Amino acid sequence: MATLQQQKIRIRLQAFDRRLLDTSCEKIVDTANRTNATAIGPIPLPTKRRIYCVLRSPHVDKDSREHFETRTHRRIIDIYQPSSKTIDALMKLDLPSGVDIEVKL
Repeated sequence: MATLQQQKIRIRLQAFDRRLLDTSCEKIVDTANRTNATAIGPIPLPTKRRIYCVLRSPHVDKDSREHFETRTHRRIIDIYQPSSKTIDALMKLDLPSGVDIEVKL
């Protein structure tokens, strides 16, 4: 007897702006719930901090430096039992350009 494997879509989102990311997650979860699929998440992942150290002066004063940082916020959403209607609705979903999306089946 072959066991049935449960279908799952894993959506991984990342963005520099946390509020933009949260609104995108809400749109995805609402779309999944409207099409009778079960959405688990958004699950927050650790925030990546990238710090850049730059010399302020182009010529001298090596002691004078300036720090800049970028924070990358990440979330995971799992969608169980997706139908073709769910996949079509997710493909037509309009999300902001500041959010990076990776989908795995």
